[in-house]
Amino acid sequence: MRTREHSDRRSRLFFIAIGFVLVIAIGAFDEITGPEYSTSLFYLIPIILVTWYTDRWIGAIISVSSAMTWFIADAMAGATYSKWIVPYWNAVIRLGFFLVITYLLAELKNALDTEREMARVDSLTGAVNGKYFVELANDEIARAGRYGHPFTLAYIDLDNFKTVNDHFGHIEGNGVLSTVVSTIRKNIRATDVIARLGGDEFAILFPETGVDQAKVAVRKIQRSLLDSMQMNEWPVTFSIGAVTFVTAPSTVDEMIKLADALMYSVKNTGKNEIKHEVFGN
Repeated sequence: MRTREHSDRRSRLFFIAIGFVLVIAIGAFDEITGPEYSTSLFYLIPIILVTWYTDRWIGAIISVSSAMTWFIADAMAGATYSKWIVPYWNAVIRLGFFLVITYLLAELKNALDTEREMARVDSLTGAVNGKYFVELANDEIARAGRYGHPFTLAYIDLDNFKTVNDHFGHIEGNGVLSTVVSTIRKNIRATDVIARLGGDEFAILFPETGVDQAKVAVRKIQRSLLDSMQMNEWPVTFSIGAVTFVTAPSTVDEMIKLADALMYSVKNTGKNEIKHEVFGN
Protein backbone atom coordinates (compact mmCIF):
# COMPACT_ATOMS: atom_id res chain seq x y z
CA MET A 1 0.00 0.00 0.00
CA ARG A 2 2.90 2.34 0.75
CA THR A 3 4.31 1.51 -2.71
CA ARG A 4 0.98 2.43 -4.30
CA GLU A 5 0.83 5.75 -2.40
CA HIS A 6 4.40 6.57 -3.49
CA SER A 7 3.50 5.76 -7.10
CA ASP A 8 0.37 7.96 -6.89
CA ARG A 9 2.44 10.86 -5.56
CA ARG A 10 4.94 10.56 -8.39
CA SER A 11 2.10 10.37 -10.90
CA ARG A 12 0.53 13.56 -9.51
CA LEU A 13 3.83 15.44 -9.73
CA PHE A 14 4.33 14.19 -13.28
CA PHE A 15 0.94 15.47 -14.45
CA ILE A 16 1.41 18.81 -12.67
CA ALA A 17 4.74 19.27 -14.45
CA ILE A 18 3.25 18.24 -17.80
CA GLY A 19 0.36 20.67 -17.23
CA PHE A 20 2.60 23.68 -16.70
CA VAL A 21 4.83 22.72 -19.64
CA LEU A 22 1.80 22.47 -21.92
CA VAL A 23 0.46 25.84 -20.73
CA ILE A 24 3.79 27.50 -21.54
CA ALA A 25 4.00 25.73 -24.91
CA ILE A 26 0.47 26.73 -25.87
CA GLY A 27 1.18 30.30 -24.73
CA ALA A 28 4.27 30.42 -26.96
CA PHE A 29 2.25 29.07 -29.88
CA ASP A 30 -0.45 31.65 -29.11
CA GLU A 31 2.09 34.49 -29.22
CA ILE A 32 3.66 33.25 -32.46
CA THR A 33 0.40 32.79 -34.36
CA GLY A 34 -0.94 36.14 -33.22
CA PRO A 35 -4.42 37.30 -32.26
CA GLU A 36 -6.05 36.19 -35.51
CA TYR A 37 -6.01 32.53 -34.49
CA SER A 38 -7.91 31.47 -31.38
CA THR A 39 -6.14 28.88 -29.19
CA SER A 40 -8.51 28.92 -26.20
CA LEU A 41 -9.55 25.29 -26.65
CA PHE A 42 -5.92 24.11 -26.58
CA TYR A 43 -5.62 25.36 -22.99
CA LEU A 44 -8.27 22.81 -22.01
CA ILE A 45 -5.76 20.00 -22.65
CA PRO A 46 -3.53 20.72 -19.60
CA ILE A 47 -6.57 21.74 -17.53
CA ILE A 48 -8.33 18.42 -18.18
CA LEU A 49 -5.17 16.34 -17.67
CA VAL A 50 -4.20 17.98 -14.38
CA THR A 51 -7.73 18.10 -12.94
CA TRP A 52 -8.43 14.44 -13.74
CA TYR A 53 -5.14 13.05 -12.46
CA THR A 54 -4.63 15.34 -9.44
CA ASP A 55 -7.51 17.34 -7.92
CA ARG A 56 -9.74 20.36 -8.49
CA TRP A 57 -7.48 22.81 -6.66
CA ILE A 58 -4.44 22.03 -8.79
CA GLY A 59 -6.74 22.14 -11.81
CA ALA A 60 -7.91 25.60 -10.72
CA ILE A 61 -4.28 26.76 -10.51
CA ILE A 62 -3.69 25.49 -14.04
CA SER A 63 -6.87 27.30 -15.14
CA VAL A 64 -5.65 30.60 -13.68
CA SER A 65 -2.22 30.04 -15.24
CA SER A 66 -3.84 29.35 -18.61
CA ALA A 67 -5.94 32.53 -18.50
CA MET A 68 -2.91 34.62 -17.48
CA THR A 69 -0.72 33.01 -20.15
CA TRP A 70 -3.31 33.72 -22.83
CA PHE A 71 -3.55 37.35 -21.65
CA ILE A 72 0.26 37.82 -21.75
CA ALA A 73 0.59 36.08 -25.13
CA ASP A 74 -2.20 38.23 -26.54
CA ALA A 75 -0.47 41.38 -25.36
CA MET A 76 2.95 40.29 -26.70
CA ALA A 77 1.39 39.44 -30.08
CA GLY A 78 0.36 43.10 -30.41
CA ALA A 79 -3.39 42.59 -30.42
CA THR A 80 -5.39 45.83 -30.65
CA TYR A 81 -8.93 46.40 -29.44
CA SER A 82 -11.48 49.14 -29.72
CA LYS A 83 -11.56 49.61 -25.95
CA TRP A 84 -8.83 49.12 -23.36
CA ILE A 85 -11.07 46.93 -21.18
CA VAL A 86 -11.67 44.29 -23.88
CA PRO A 87 -8.54 42.11 -23.23
CA TYR A 88 -9.27 42.14 -19.48
CA TRP A 89 -12.88 41.21 -20.15
CA ASN A 90 -11.79 38.37 -22.45
CA ALA A 91 -9.33 37.11 -19.83
CA VAL A 92 -12.02 37.04 -17.13
CA ILE A 93 -14.46 35.21 -19.44
CA ARG A 94 -11.81 32.64 -20.37
CA LEU A 95 -10.89 32.16 -16.72
CA GLY A 96 -14.53 31.63 -15.82
CA PHE A 97 -14.91 29.09 -18.62
CA PHE A 98 -11.78 27.23 -17.55
CA LEU A 99 -12.90 27.15 -13.90
CA VAL A 100 -16.35 25.82 -14.83
CA ILE A 101 -14.74 23.02 -16.84
CA THR A 102 -12.43 22.28 -13.89
CA TYR A 103 -15.33 22.12 -11.44
CA LEU A 104 -17.52 19.89 -13.64
CA LEU A 105 -14.64 17.54 -14.40
CA ALA A 106 -13.68 17.27 -10.71
CA GLU A 107 -17.30 16.51 -9.76
CA LEU A 108 -17.48 13.78 -12.41
CA LYS A 109 -14.22 12.24 -11.18
CA ASN A 110 -15.40 12.36 -7.54
CA ALA A 111 -18.62 10.60 -8.51
CA LEU A 112 -16.71 7.88 -10.35
CA ASP A 113 -14.23 7.49 -7.46
CA THR A 114 -17.10 7.19 -4.98
CA GLU A 115 -18.77 4.55 -7.11
CA ARG A 116 -15.48 2.65 -7.44
CA GLU A 117 -14.88 2.85 -3.68
CA MET A 118 -18.37 1.56 -2.93
CA ALA A 119 -17.70 -1.39 -5.23
CA ARG A 120 -14.65 -2.25 -3.10
CA VAL A 121 -16.29 -2.02 0.32
CA ASP A 122 -18.81 -4.16 2.18
CA SER A 123 -21.84 -1.89 2.55
CA LEU A 124 -22.79 -3.13 6.02
CA THR A 125 -19.49 -3.09 7.88
CA GLY A 126 -17.24 -0.83 5.82
CA ALA A 127 -14.63 -3.60 5.56
CA VAL A 128 -12.98 -4.36 2.24
CA ASN A 129 -15.02 -6.84 0.20
CA GLY A 130 -13.75 -10.14 -1.17
CA LYS A 131 -13.00 -8.90 -4.68
CA TYR A 132 -10.86 -5.99 -3.56
CA PHE A 133 -9.19 -8.13 -0.90
CA VAL A 134 -7.98 -10.51 -3.62
CA GLU A 135 -6.48 -7.55 -5.48
CA LEU A 136 -4.66 -6.30 -2.36
CA ALA A 137 -3.51 -9.80 -1.43
CA ASN A 138 -2.10 -10.32 -4.92
CA ASP A 139 -0.13 -7.08 -4.52
CA GLU A 140 1.26 -8.34 -1.19
CA ILE A 141 2.20 -11.72 -2.67
CA ALA A 142 4.07 -9.97 -5.48
CA ARG A 143 5.84 -7.65 -3.03
CA ALA A 144 6.79 -10.55 -0.75
CA GLY A 145 8.17 -12.49 -3.71
CA ARG A 146 10.17 -9.48 -4.85
CA TYR A 147 11.66 -8.41 -1.52
CA GLY A 148 11.46 -11.56 0.57
CA HIS A 149 9.48 -9.90 3.37
CA PRO A 150 7.11 -12.06 5.44
CA PHE A 151 3.42 -11.26 5.79
CA THR A 152 0.56 -12.76 7.78
CA LEU A 153 -3.06 -13.62 7.09
CA ALA A 154 -5.54 -14.15 9.94
CA TYR A 155 -8.90 -15.77 9.15
CA ILE A 156 -11.64 -15.12 11.73
CA ASP A 157 -14.98 -16.86 12.18
CA LEU A 158 -17.62 -15.72 14.69
CA ASP A 159 -18.67 -18.55 17.01
CA ASN A 160 -22.39 -18.66 17.90
CA PHE A 161 -23.26 -15.85 15.50
CA LYS A 162 -26.37 -17.75 14.33
CA THR A 163 -27.59 -17.71 17.95
CA VAL A 164 -27.54 -13.90 17.93
CA ASN A 165 -29.56 -13.77 14.72
CA ASP A 166 -32.05 -16.37 15.94
CA HIS A 167 -32.60 -14.92 19.43
CA PHE A 168 -32.09 -11.18 18.92
CA GLY A 169 -32.86 -10.67 15.22
CA HIS A 170 -30.83 -9.70 12.17
CA ILE A 171 -30.57 -6.05 13.16
CA GLU A 172 -28.71 -7.08 16.30
CA GLY A 173 -26.63 -9.47 14.18
CA ASN A 174 -25.68 -6.61 11.87
CA GLY A 175 -24.61 -4.67 14.95
CA VAL A 176 -22.30 -7.53 15.91
CA LEU A 177 -20.67 -7.53 12.48
CA SER A 178 -20.18 -3.76 12.46
CA THR A 179 -18.74 -3.85 15.98
CA VAL A 180 -16.30 -6.58 14.95
CA VAL A 181 -14.93 -4.45 12.11
CA SER A 182 -14.73 -1.23 14.14
CA THR A 183 -12.97 -3.08 16.99
CA ILE A 184 -10.45 -4.67 14.65
CA ARG A 185 -9.75 -1.32 12.99
CA LYS A 186 -8.83 0.17 16.36
CA ASN A 187 -6.25 -2.55 16.89
CA ILE A 188 -4.47 -2.73 13.53
CA ARG A 189 -2.10 -0.47 11.64
CA ALA A 190 -3.14 1.83 8.81
CA THR A 191 -1.33 -0.50 6.39
CA ASP A 192 -3.23 -3.61 7.56
CA VAL A 193 -6.39 -4.67 5.73
CA ILE A 194 -9.64 -5.96 7.24
CA ALA A 195 -11.96 -7.74 4.81
CA ARG A 196 -15.35 -9.43 5.08
CA LEU A 197 -15.14 -12.64 3.06
CA GLY A 198 -18.40 -14.29 4.12
CA GLY A 199 -21.49 -13.79 6.25
CA ASP A 200 -19.58 -13.94 9.54
CA GLU A 201 -16.06 -14.59 8.28
CA PHE A 202 -13.34 -11.96 8.18
CA ALA A 203 -9.72 -11.83 7.11
CA ILE A 204 -6.94 -9.53 8.24
CA LEU A 205 -3.89 -9.04 6.04
CA PHE A 206 -0.76 -7.91 7.89
CA PRO A 207 1.85 -6.74 5.35
CA GLU A 208 5.52 -7.18 6.25
CA THR A 209 4.68 -8.93 9.52
CA GLY A 210 6.70 -11.84 10.91
CA VAL A 211 5.41 -14.63 13.11
CA ASP A 212 6.27 -13.14 16.52
CA GLN A 213 4.80 -9.75 15.72
CA ALA A 214 1.72 -11.38 14.18
CA LYS A 215 1.07 -13.58 17.24
CA VAL A 216 1.04 -10.53 19.50
CA ALA A 217 -1.23 -8.60 17.12
CA VAL A 218 -3.75 -11.42 16.62
CA ARG A 219 -3.95 -12.20 20.33
CA LYS A 220 -4.55 -8.52 21.09
CA ILE A 221 -7.32 -8.38 18.47
CA GLN A 222 -9.04 -11.46 19.90
CA ARG A 223 -8.98 -10.03 23.43
CA SER A 224 -10.42 -6.73 22.23
CA LEU A 225 -13.15 -8.50 20.27
CA LEU A 226 -14.13 -10.63 23.28
CA ASP A 227 -14.27 -7.50 25.45
CA SER A 228 -16.57 -5.82 22.89
CA MET A 229 -18.88 -8.84 22.81
CA GLN A 230 -19.09 -9.04 26.60
CA MET A 231 -19.74 -5.31 26.87
CA ASN A 232 -22.75 -5.70 24.56
CA GLU A 233 -23.81 -9.00 26.14
CA TRP A 234 -23.48 -10.91 22.87
CA PRO A 235 -22.64 -14.64 23.27
CA VAL A 236 -20.05 -14.52 20.49
CA THR A 237 -16.47 -15.77 20.55
CA PHE A 238 -13.82 -16.02 17.83
CA SER A 239 -12.07 -18.92 16.14
CA ILE A 240 -8.95 -17.70 14.35
CA GLY A 241 -6.54 -19.38 11.97
CA ALA A 242 -3.38 -17.41 11.18
CA VAL A 243 -0.58 -18.15 8.75
CA THR A 244 2.69 -16.23 8.50
CA PHE A 245 4.11 -16.55 5.00
CA VAL A 246 7.88 -16.53 5.06
CA THR A 247 7.76 -17.72 1.46
CA ALA A 248 5.12 -16.14 -0.76
CA PRO A 249 2.29 -18.54 -1.73
CA SER A 250 1.51 -19.14 -5.39
CA THR A 251 -2.01 -17.72 -5.30
CA VAL A 252 -4.45 -15.89 -3.05
CA ASP A 253 -6.67 -19.00 -3.04
CA GLU A 254 -3.82 -21.05 -1.59
CA MET A 255 -3.20 -18.39 1.04
CA ILE A 256 -6.84 -18.24 2.11
CA LYS A 257 -7.26 -22.04 2.12
CA LEU A 258 -4.34 -22.47 4.52
CA ALA A 259 -5.70 -19.92 7.01
CA ASP A 260 -9.26 -21.16 6.53
CA ALA A 261 -8.21 -24.76 7.29
CA LEU A 262 -6.56 -23.64 10.52
CA MET A 263 -9.65 -21.70 11.50
CA TYR A 264 -11.88 -24.75 10.94
CA SER A 265 -9.54 -26.93 12.96
CA VAL A 266 -10.15 -24.50 15.84
CA LYS A 267 -13.93 -24.71 15.27
CA ASN A 268 -13.77 -28.50 15.39
CA THR A 269 -11.75 -28.66 18.61
CA GLY A 270 -13.58 -26.33 20.96
CA LYS A 271 -13.75 -22.88 19.27
CA ASN A 272 -12.58 -19.51 20.65
CA GLU A 273 -8.89 -20.13 20.11
CA ILE A 274 -6.05 -19.19 17.79
CA LYS A 275 -3.96 -21.56 15.68
CA HIS A 276 -0.90 -20.05 14.06
CA GLU A 277 1.45 -21.70 11.56
CA VAL A 278 4.34 -20.65 9.36
CA PHE A 279 4.38 -21.28 5.62
CA GLY A 280 7.73 -21.60 3.84
CA ASN A 281 11.36 -21.77 4.88
